[in-house]
Amino acid sequence: MSRDRDPRTLRRPARSALIATSVTALSLTTGGCVVVHGEREILPSTTRAEAAEALRQFTTAYNEADKAYDPALDADHTTGALADIDSARLEAGRANNPGGNPNHTPLKLTDAKFTIPKKAGWPRWFLVDAAGNKGGTARWLLVFTRSSLDAPFQVAYLTLVAPGKVPQFRKDADGWAEAVPADSAGLAAAPDELSRRYSTYLENGGATFSDGPHTTQWRALRQKNAKKPGLVTQYIDEPLTNGDYAPLALRTTDGGALVFFTTRHYEKQTAAAGTTVPAPNKDVLALTKGEIKQSLTMEFVSNEVALAPEGQGRVTILGRIQGLTSAEGS
Repeated sequence: MSRDRDPRTLRRPARSALIATSVTALSLTTGGCVVVHGEREILPSTTRAEAAEALRQFTTAYNEADKAYDPALDADHTTGALADIDSARLEAGRANNPGGNPNHTPLKLTDAKFTIPKKAGWPRWFLVDAAGNKGGTARWLLVFTRSSLDAPFQVAYLTLVAPGKVPQFRKDADGWAEAVPADSAGLAAAPDELSRRYSTYLENGGATFSDGPHTTQWRALRQKNAKKPGLVTQYIDEPLTNGDYAPLALRTTDGGALVFFTTRHYEKQTAAAGTTVPAPNKDVLALTKGEIKQSLTMEFVSNEVALAPEGQGRVTILGRIQGLTSAEGS
């Protein structure tokens, strides 16, 4: 074990994303106010027409990148967790298929619903909820954000949620939604606490989160995999909360909040003396530095969407998409 590197020592500038996809935006009518420079004024984050155009541009770039396995083609349209997951996926794809993605199928999103919050300051952002031609019946949730009036809208979060699980949002008479401040009190967990609480929960358990596939079931699976004959697996979970990884939340009609947040995870596999780590698949190998002998440490970025109820209660993780962003063998 003296030769093994602690997963905490692995650091790599985040830049990667998700599943190969494409989007067909619906044409929406223009309405509402135009965003101006007033950082203190409470205004809609964008117009409905501009939101639809941002979705169209993202879809075009995302499909081009997936078809060519070229992360440069959609780099201007992704940020935060999605950028990390997507760029790593494309890098691995190009390493294994230099001529492009032989299985490329454009993602088409229909029934697109735009939820645009009215808020002060930056970032300005909005949510798209759509049906896709991938992922079965799941709804595709995309959060677009930008840090200034001159900056383009980029997708920071992309998650899939079971049909019927997307909540209703509180809106004013003009149809603009309400953004929830990151440090908002009155919720079961403030948005800026969720990444830390989720990381702690995965390692130690607790009562913050409801049972489900991304909480109790994931912890049980990791515990099962922790010790197998000849192989030990260690897990480390870390919050990601700053900059493009900052949580974003919308007020729901029942007073709670739908929160998007990011976490980072390390998984270290160590083989017993005289044995080797099981060979990973070709996509993992494409992102691996060093020679895999006795150990393999993998770094993942995950973006989650959760419902935080008003007052007391447990937070429910509605969806989570995770992607390998780097790996190191030793």
